[in-house]
Amino acid sequence: MSETYFLSLDQGTTSSRAIVYNEQGRPLASAAREIKQIYPQPGWVEHDPSEIWETQMATAHEVLSQLGLEGSRIRALGITNQRETTVCWERATGRPAHNAIVWQCRRTAPLVGRLIDQGLEPMVQAKTGLVLDAYFSGTKIAWLLDNVPGLRQRAEAGEICFGTVDSWLLYNLTGGRVHATDVSNACRTLLFNIHDLTWDPELLDALNVPESILPEVLASNHAFGRTAPEYFGGAGIPITGILGDQQAALFGQACYAAGQAKVTYGTGAFLLMNTGAQAVPSKNRLLTSIAWRIGAETTYCLEGSVFIAGAIIQWLRDELKLIPSAEESEAVARSVADNGGVYLVPALTGLGAPYWDMHARGALLGLTRGSNRGHIVRAAIESMAFQTRDLIEAMTQDAGLPLTILRVDGGAARNELLCEFQADILDKIVHRPQTIETTALGAAYMAGLGVGHFGHTRDIEANWRLDREYRAGMEAGRRERLCRKWKQAVERVRAWEDED
Repeated sequence: MSETYFLSLDQGTTSSRAIVYNEQGRPLASAAREIKQIYPQPGWVEHDPSEIWETQMATAHEVLSQLGLEGSRIRALGITNQRETTVCWERATGRPAHNAIVWQCRRTAPLVGRLIDQGLEPMVQAKTGLVLDAYFSGTKIAWLLDNVPGLRQRAEAGEICFGTVDSWLLYNLTGGRVHATDVSNACRTLLFNIHDLTWDPELLDALNVPESILPEVLASNHAFGRTAPEYFGGAGIPITGILGDQQAALFGQACYAAGQAKVTYGTGAFLLMNTGAQAVPSKNRLLTSIAWRIGAETTYCLEGSVFIAGAIIQWLRDELKLIPSAEESEAVARSVADNGGVYLVPALTGLGAPYWDMHARGALLGLTRGSNRGHIVRAAIESMAFQTRDLIEAMTQDAGLPLTILRVDGGAARNELLCEFQADILDKIVHRPQTIETTALGAAYMAGLGVGHFGHTRDIEANWRLDREYRAGMEAGRRERLCRKWKQAVERVRAWEDED
């Protein structure tokens, strides 16, 4: 019997990747291409949508070539993507109307400020589960409609499509036949009611966005369509899975039960907790999102984001020159027995959840004459675990659910010291899977569900493989002292104010 293959397209902020998996979730081939970051003004970030499409297709063909596979051998295709990045294109030609506005872009901050001043944030949060922030897609759409000459008129005439990156890829993959998205991406736009699962008229009116430009919202495992014959030959590959990147990582980590959570240590850190069929409102400035919808069943999650996680190690390497490479950070940190009372709060771009303090600035605290390079590097690694603990405290309070399991992934999860300290500071068990790049894997699994290869998430859960388990070994009194000092350090940086 021949092997079953799934193709995952993973379109991220800095690169487009493609990976082929087998039905056990083992990666067989991968390819990646970087995409250009465009900075028209300070704080503005754009991508070229055509480059996104071209690099994604190039990687897809490359992985098939590596394995000597025809497109007809691929059982199903899944898409995962940077979530809030916004694309508008011509419905008739597929040509982009402007560069994509990236999720990091802050150009719509003044519009967000006006919406907050109008008292709209409680209504927005109640319907979308989101805070009002330039991070999300809705204000980016409004900016494009108001600033690209003639675009609003063309949009109102039905000539323009909006989509997040998954929609843009789907439209192109199907030769312009399908304009759709899934719930995990729609819920990040500020326009989607996560309770009714519809584009919300009151939200559309608040942001002055015409409904005619919006994609159809479908389940994450929907049969979205097939790739156009000219791309992979034959009848095309079924496209049967779409998930935003962080939800895809949660799915790839097999966190299918309420209370299960994953943290992805990347440039930043993203913690998502499955809350089951309940959309839990946050009292701690976390985000309530849809994790996925499988058939008629919707699963929700709470999300918290840390702005600087692995990036603090890059900063020690590139700016302070304290370490020659990120890989050597663990050895340097282990040259000392503990942090020596040194705390590094990595608020280099402000503090994310649960603080949401854009004025905070980074600080290195607790230095003495005995402090050395090892203490500083260790403090940087520990800062990732402390920030994750802050999020978990907020989440468990919001959800009323105990943390049953924390699964870690992302590049920094290779750091044994980080994983050990994370278990210690949480007093919980931490699991690292054999596959720590779980985003593309989640999209592949969802596509497998969509095409009927997997009958249930239980079939996928059986594929999850533990690499290493970390158990807390820290004395309770020491844990409490460390956490108390960390919170004192955070309060110091929150008191910072820039001078005019």
